[in-house]
Amino acid sequence: MARSENGGVARVSRREALMLGAGAGVGLLSMLHADVAGAQPAATVAGPIRRPAADDPPLNPSFPQSPTWATELRQLAPNFFAYIQGNGPPADGSGISNACVMDGGGDLLVFDTLNGPGAARPFIAAIRNTIGNQPFGRVVYTHNHGDHVNGGQYFEPAEIVAHPFCRERVLQMAAAMTREGPPDPAYGRIAPTWEGNERKDLRVPTVTVTDKMTYYYGGTVVELIHPGVAHTWGDLLVYLPEHRILFVGDVAMFHVAPFAHNGHVTPWLEVIERILDMDVETIVPGHGPIGGKTQLAENAEYFRLLKGEARKRFDGGMSVGEAAADIDMGKFTNWMGAGRVVLNTFRLYAEFNGTLTPITDNEALRVATDEYNAIVRARA
Repeated sequence: MARSENGGVARVSRREALMLGAGAGVGLLSMLHADVAGAQPAATVAGPIRRPAADDPPLNPSFPQSPTWATELRQLAPNFFAYIQGNGPPADGSGISNACVMDGGGDLLVFDTLNGPGAARPFIAAIRNTIGNQPFGRVVYTHNHGDHVNGGQYFEPAEIVAHPFCRERVLQMAAAMTREGPPDPAYGRIAPTWEGNERKDLRVPTVTVTDKMTYYYGGTVVELIHPGVAHTWGDLLVYLPEHRILFVGDVAMFHVAPFAHNGHVTPWLEVIERILDMDVETIVPGHGPIGGKTQLAENAEYFRLLKGEARKRFDGGMSVGEAAADIDMGKFTNWMGAGRVVLNTFRLYAEFNGTLTPITDNEALRVATDEYNAIVRARA
């Protein structure tokens, strides 16, 4: 059994923990990376781009392991449902992001469309089996990452609503699927078909929300709120004040490491603090099980710990890869996608040195990830 020592604490590899029954359950290994299938790297090139893969650090037996959760369409209010994907991605490798849907009495309001046919179709089937056959009247994108917008074509004839930054990014993504359009600044050239040669047809938002918009949908107040820069420059929150429910998209991930690939950590922390001050009881994250303010506060705790530790190493002259491999994230080491520590450290370094932009420097991230992986593997 391979073990490594870090700060005097023995750590067990994720593979070993699963084999011994100490891990998070069936599907953990596939979940660790699949939930970010739509959030890929940044650079302008002619071909497709793959986000550098970071090794997850070994599990830390001193802390609880991440729980498992089931895929379900759960009713949270009289006409509002959350769709939670669990136990690994769909068969086509799509991300395990979450979505929500509201019954307006005549049509349906959908929040995020998941990552293409392998995820969208089971979501739609659950809607039909539980709510009915009402048409899709409106779709809201919480942000532009593919695991939240790729399924838009399956929700026609819905109107698409998003923040202006999200609209701009989806336009760029759609253009990158054509021969005539330029490569996407984040994804490069995007394949025009899904697996099985089914045509991929991104649905571009036609309505934008810069600050706040309120719908009165089936008698329920639904507020769309742009909270500021956080996970991306174009996030939207979905708030049902009468029911104290908030769908935050990827502004929060529960039992899953936050993903700052296109985010800005310091204002993200400010956004979390504002949400914690809201009259909210139930929070639906972009990834992970339904929770509340306790789980949201853990996202802030993750970033505060990482930011403080990264700053020490930045000031000490460590490279990103060295710093990420040196930082002990404690209980967060056992969160799904824990290898994102290198990605998130990379973004913090860019914040510290004043080079942060909405689109990540993918090649520099690749160098940092390779260095981090080499150190982690040498310890195994």
